[in-house]
Amino acid sequence: MSWFQAAEPLLPDIIRLNTEWRGNHPALRCDGKTVTWRELGASLDRVANAYAGLGLAAGDRVAILMQNSPEMLEAMLGAVCGGYVAVPLNVSVADEGIEKQINDCAARAVVASPEHTPRLERMKLPEGIGQRRITAGETRAGWLDFTALKADADARPPVTSIIASDACNIIYSSGTTGLPKGIVHTHACRMAWAYDMTAALRYHSDARTLISLGLYSNITWVTMLNTILCGGTLVLMRSYDVGSCLAVIERERVSHAGMVPVQFQRLLEAPGFDAADLSSLQSLMCCGSPLLADLKKRIVEGIPGDFIELYGLTEGLVTIQSPADALQNPATVGKPCPGQYLCILDNDDRRVAPGEAGEIVGYGRLLMSGYLNRDDASEEATWVDDLGRRWLRTGDIGRLDDDGNLYLVDRKKDMIISGGQNIYPADIEAVVATFPGVRDVAVIGVTSERWGESPLAVVCGSGIDAAELMQWSNERLGKQQRIADVRVIDELPRNPNGKVLKRELRKEFADALREGSAA
Repeated sequence: MSWFQAAEPLLPDIIRLNTEWRGNHPALRCDGKTVTWRELGASLDRVANAYAGLGLAAGDRVAILMQNSPEMLEAMLGAVCGGYVAVPLNVSVADEGIEKQINDCAARAVVASPEHTPRLERMKLPEGIGQRRITAGETRAGWLDFTALKADADARPPVTSIIASDACNIIYSSGTTGLPKGIVHTHACRMAWAYDMTAALRYHSDARTLISLGLYSNITWVTMLNTILCGGTLVLMRSYDVGSCLAVIERERVSHAGMVPVQFQRLLEAPGFDAADLSSLQSLMCCGSPLLADLKKRIVEGIPGDFIELYGLTEGLVTIQSPADALQNPATVGKPCPGQYLCILDNDDRRVAPGEAGEIVGYGRLLMSGYLNRDDASEEATWVDDLGRRWLRTGDIGRLDDDGNLYLVDRKKDMIISGGQNIYPADIEAVVATFPGVRDVAVIGVTSERWGESPLAVVCGSGIDAAELMQWSNERLGKQQRIADVRVIDELPRNPNGKVLKRELRKEFADALREGSAA
């Protein structure tokens, strides 16, 4: 005798199970309004059927250029539930980049919020997409109305045959180092993210999860997938504003959130922070960019709940630092998420001993299926071990200690080579950040007549004397690490996920060092 073995449920199945078994439970809260799981499930079925009515076939890509809203959530998840591929786009990318991304993924439909429809009208988009331009929140000539399409569509679940290896979504990389690449996640991969991150980040069925970053961000997808898997509640902010964020956490009794370091920094510095009731917070994830030890200490001591730092890539490698280690070992970003492998390679692709720095590579079920239309980039990001397993090259430099904790050293592409010596900006930044008055810092390599490259510190803060800061820092840095100049600016350029755009700083300060300087 054998029992029937059902296939592992995929994201559309989980949503439909929530619709059936948690139908009256809130699925979404936005602007004080509630959408239950039964209501959300019905809306997603209508959206999926509306796409089918426009002639989309299974696997077709739906590009989504929208501000955070319930309609954007429906546009994305409706595509996923219908067997289409959701392609949420970063609204802050320039028109040229958006046009390239929509053409790169060969989108057959595009959904836009009103502020972005004029942008799309100026672009040369894939043939046939003109009949499938959809806008939510306005009536516009030449565009289909999202609300009307949904209202006219069948409310029954679409008849689809989605398998685990089908593409679920494409997320374009943040582009901090050049032209973004489309990162493809399969349905199986997305469910692996959901199961593994739900356990690591302590989600449960009563979770009320704050969504404060754009819905196009993989950070948001992590928190969204976790909440959907548990049948919890998504608390959606249309945009991040520190004052509003504190009010939303308090009013909505938010329990879980995923934010980037600069968001935590602004929360702590907000005028209303001390008076805000944040007692509902249970689990806070921080990721997206390096977290300085001082800021980590302030978060752990100043904000309730378990603080969990996550180092990871949209491509699929993730490490987790448990709350217990946050203050005991603040310099580390933890250990690989259970089920993942991680090792460090030297320049000859040989594994290094604990304590030695090299490129971080990882292997596990969270890995993307590859970069869209970029076999060359996929191969470049691959290391094959002696067992034939394909590992992801992160492009990050790190080291492991004897207990298996990972320490980030720097981005491989940000490394400075001065006088033939490798210099890691993160080591210098950690020292400069402790100078009184420094709020933010980025160290870049600029051309030096004498050394080829020399470190330059770009800082933000109040009352900073550049010469004093440079002397103070150089007294504490190694001889090879000494900075050649300091520039004080108001804000560091960052992408929406909080990563410093060092390529912009390198461009702005390329000629900062004059010939014959001490550099």
